[in-house]
Amino acid sequence: MARILVIDDDKSIASLVQKTIARKGHDVVTAFSGGEGLEAVEADHFDLVVTDLVMPEVDGMGVLSFLQEKQGDTLCIIMTGKGSIKSAVEAMKKGAFDYITKPASVEEIQIVVEKALSFKNLKDENIRLANEVRSLYDTSQIIGTSRAITDIYRIIERVADTDGTILITGDSGTGKELIAKAIHNNSSRSNRPMVVINCGAIPEELLESELFGHEKGAFTGAHKTRTGRFEMANGGTVFLDEIGEMSPALQVKLLRVLQEQKFEKVGGTRTVHIDVRFIAATNKNLRDAIKKGSFREDLFYRLNVIPIRVPPLKDRRSDIQLLVDHFLTKFQKNGRHIKGVAKDAMEAMTVYDWPGNVRELQNVIKRNTILCEGDTITLDDLPETIRRTRFEDLKNEVNTAVLEKFSFYDAVQNYEKQLILQALQQSDWVKSKAAKMLDMNRTTLVEKIKKQNLEMPAIRETGTE
Repeated sequence: MARILVIDDDKSIASLVQKTIARKGHDVVTAFSGGEGLEAVEADHFDLVVTDLVMPEVDGMGVLSFLQEKQGDTLCIIMTGKGSIKSAVEAMKKGAFDYITKPASVEEIQIVVEKALSFKNLKDENIRLANEVRSLYDTSQIIGTSRAITDIYRIIERVADTDGTILITGDSGTGKELIAKAIHNNSSRSNRPMVVINCGAIPEELLESELFGHEKGAFTGAHKTRTGRFEMANGGTVFLDEIGEMSPALQVKLLRVLQEQKFEKVGGTRTVHIDVRFIAATNKNLRDAIKKGSFREDLFYRLNVIPIRVPPLKDRRSDIQLLVDHFLTKFQKNGRHIKGVAKDAMEAMTVYDWPGNVRELQNVIKRNTILCEGDTITLDDLPETIRRTRFEDLKNEVNTAVLEKFSFYDAVQNYEKQLILQALQQSDWVKSKAAKMLDMNRTTLVEKIKKQNLEMPAIRETGTE
């Protein structure tokens, strides 16, 4: 059922058109002037507007212009007398869907209206499918609303459709490969392959052949010519994961590929030309590796054209609840329906530091969807390391302060400061959320923040080491 507005200063015609359209089960509203019609549009949303062309003050062209400005997805059909067909055609050029010549039969009105609604349904379905595709190939697996993650969303949007080489850094388990895939899938290369190479998982003596390919007889066991990963990715993207594990000898050869987009196979003399976008990732500090002599400085600068730093999970605690919900939905197929997580269990997961990052959290939720005996994950279902919350650590800090002969006042102030800081970190420094967590008024919290001299940490620039 569609919601339709009929506008005509002739009440008998407006009533006739309204009844004709309503026979098909649609919700039809009438207005008896252009001005009244504009008021209706401002107050409500319509799928379709059927308007007379010639009206005093605000005519059909004025209604059409207003619709395009206020409700761009609403279709417009113009009704006009035989003497104004030229004007109706002009209205179609300016965006009207169709026109009806008065007097019109019931069948003609219904046909034109249903044609317009079918077109709108098809258009809406295309938009829905496009959004679904975008969610599948965009950043759907990168879960989070924290500032750190939204910054990464923005970077992906800006750099995806360029050919700039990208270096993604971050701790193990933070989702570096997901970001690489999001970049590829949002680029004009998305219809070509993305080839993933884990430089740390392939033995050094085999990695060169994997990357460049080899000719038959190039070495013992090379019984036939092999195409390398770089050539397989031609036109697409190469993702070099754990680039910090690559040997210095191979780094030299990779540098040439990055600079010239060409190479020779192992044991070959023919130059292979490629068109590839390179994305690299590492959990190592490559600047430290450069100082130690294990990573080439020139290669680092060639890779680090567009740096993206992925924060550890402990630096975006406000995303943990979203991630837990995502993984619970993802792993429901394991056979046990888990409704949710108990409050104390969620609190423990929120304050845990997650050294394994998102991968560790995913494994904990997956294990519980298999082993949890009830329909809710409780504190007892979590590993011992997670059950130890920061609240216990804060208690220890206060006890230590007292043992070190801090005054009672200092100990209380220290404890209060830690509690406020923890709430601010968990709420991503949104004071209203933090106040709610602490069960106090926002104004009270703001006063205490000033009193404790707490300041939001400066946003770390994405890509810094």
